[in-house]
Amino acid sequence: MTSEPLPEHPDFLWRNPEPRSSYDVVIVGAGGHGLATAYYLAKNHGITKVAVLEKGWLAGGNMARNTTIIRSNYLWDESAAIYEHALKLWERLPEELDYDFLFSQRGVLNLAHTLQDVREGVRRVGANRLNGVDAEWLEPDEVAKVCPILNVSSRTRYPVLGGTFQPRAGIAKHDHVAWALARRADEMGVDLIQGCEVTGFLKDGDRVVGVDTNRGRILAGRVGLAAAGHSSVLAERAGVRLPVQSHPLQALVSELHEPVHPTVVMSNHVHVYVSQAHKGELVMGAGVDSYNGYGQRGSFHVIERQMAAAVELFPVFARAHVLRTWGGIVDVTPDASPIIGTTPVENLYVNCGWGTGGFKATPAAGWTFAHTIATGEPHPLNAPFALERFTTGALIDEHGAAAVAH
Repeated sequence: MTSEPLPEHPDFLWRNPEPRSSYDVVIVGAGGHGLATAYYLAKNHGITKVAVLEKGWLAGGNMARNTTIIRSNYLWDESAAIYEHALKLWERLPEELDYDFLFSQRGVLNLAHTLQDVREGVRRVGANRLNGVDAEWLEPDEVAKVCPILNVSSRTRYPVLGGTFQPRAGIAKHDHVAWALARRADEMGVDLIQGCEVTGFLKDGDRVVGVDTNRGRILAGRVGLAAAGHSSVLAERAGVRLPVQSHPLQALVSELHEPVHPTVVMSNHVHVYVSQAHKGELVMGAGVDSYNGYGQRGSFHVIERQMAAAVELFPVFARAHVLRTWGGIVDVTPDASPIIGTTPVENLYVNCGWGTGGFKATPAAGWTFAHTIATGEPHPLNAPFALERFTTGALIDEHGAAAVAH
């Protein structure tokens, strides 16, 4: 079936086509990574006969359920390289996509509450600078200048002993990012197909040749999985077992307030991270739930701990009211680093395992995954993140190394 454009209408950012019978590339998952992959397949490699399949609505999964933080101050060389590439792409994407998705480089502050936090922070600042990533170590009085509403008193339960600061880091409006990528991909001929669930894979021996969906079979030269928390379930249908576990990750927002919070503050020890969105709501995130699951809702005991931590750091928020809570499904690998590359099944590629760092990586994940799918070989930036590292032992262990894995 051929794709028919919708009638001209100023409110339509992309077409809503019927799936064709075949494509050069099928991407499973129309979140940020799937959309960015399709965009860069078309822009960088001239591959436009591409379908992005989404079982629900476009960007309705983790892309709509994250806390929008963007930063690149990771410890290990491999992580810093791919996240810094992402940040550089973020810096030019609003102009490139001709869409103001409210990218705000207000900086990210990672707090230190113990001597071990201080040692780790100073070490990470040094590593960042060696990798060309902007990073500073701030003493408590300097922390207070960056974020005046933060409680830096020495008489608190978890006193602020300092913190790392990345000035170029910040936030962006996640929905608008997805819409911007979708519009550009659609303009270049990519089919964005919503309500199209992949139920299985078509195989010729050890080679994937297409997908089964609730809207019929679709043949494909290559298939890329970009389904975040559902990656392991999908890959298993193709006969690939991924070293990935899925966990709920909870977050919440408050009612609207006047602008009072100038940056993003993260604390691993107290474990909460707080920013203020452009409309005025406070956006707060918690840690990954310890159990495996696919829940997309909040739970009272986690929210209670989040609120206690937030009020400890920001007494000014003590009377703020929670407006809504939610959960996302994060996909976590044994070394807390992503998997981007080939699989044992020919023509099947996977981009998963980003855990809680997927949103900030969006453009670099799309850039490198598109390169891998288009050429059959990894880009130098994602070569270290191959699936094979779990058998070779060449792990990139970001557990705690990045202060907070978000």
